[in-house]
Amino acid sequence: MAATVRIGTCSWADEGLVKHWYPRGVSSAEARLRYYAEHFDVVEVDSPFYRLPAPEVAAKWAERTPPGFVFHVKASGEMTGHREAELEPAFREFREALAPLEASGKMRGVLLQYHPRVKKSPEALAELARVRGLLEPLVPLIEFRHRSWVTEDELADTLRFLERHGLAFVSVDSPRTNATNVVPTIAAVTHPLAYVRFHGRNWRTWNIRNAKSSADRFDHLYTETELAEWVEPLGRLAGEAEEVYALFNNNRDDFAPRSARIMRGLLDEAGLPATGGLEPDRDAQLDLGV
Repeated sequence: MAATVRIGTCSWADEGLVKHWYPRGVSSAEARLRYYAEHFDVVEVDSPFYRLPAPEVAAKWAERTPPGFVFHVKASGEMTGHREAELEPAFREFREALAPLEASGKMRGVLLQYHPRVKKSPEALAELARVRGLLEPLVPLIEFRHRSWVTEDELADTLRFLERHGLAFVSVDSPRTNATNVVPTIAAVTHPLAYVRFHGRNWRTWNIRNAKSSADRFDHLYTETELAEWVEPLGRLAGEAEEVYALFNNNRDDFAPRSARIMRGLLDEAGLPATGGLEPDRDAQLDLGV
């Protein structure tokens, strides 16, 4: 039996969502998360990459979401080569900050998006081999940002390494460009949990300089034709993995939830079980505590 594809977005509090997705009156932090959780049952929390939350904030995330809701959390920049730090203390500080969320049972995976300068090498492999032990029982979600990991000569070896060390390969949809910090689209399973991130396909803004926010880089609203390319791969992942997540990171305006809705419709048409991506009822009088 195929796994259910659980669709969500990378954040529920981006400026674009606040301005363009949430209905009038849904204006507090609590109300937004509760509203989001009425339409999606999974979210990727990207803010810890920049700054770790206070534990009491992480506790509120758990309290404000229903049973069965899933959080995946992006690792801090200190954990993935973006900012200098010793590895074990960086992982320990991350887990201490997110401890209440982990204790709630709602935190499932940790997204480790490695810096583009992290090329495949014996040193990088040795560091990756330590990750599972530093995160268990959470699932390490590994997103590479340098092509050296997935060249024709290296891909099979990389996937075997991840599988052997209990690490989940993150499949990505990103601009069709030969830039070294763009990994080509490869739908692969190396763990019982399969993960796909949709970054958008705007190659003009991918490496934009002096971007004011990530929305400047991931400025792309997917078309139905573009997302239809993923129906077969997601169906295959659902047949090979026990859990499948599809997270939209094209965070300009309300592009992520709009793209998620298109993806949900395509999966429904194909008869693939899916959750999330439902259109908010903007006319409903919701009891959101506002």
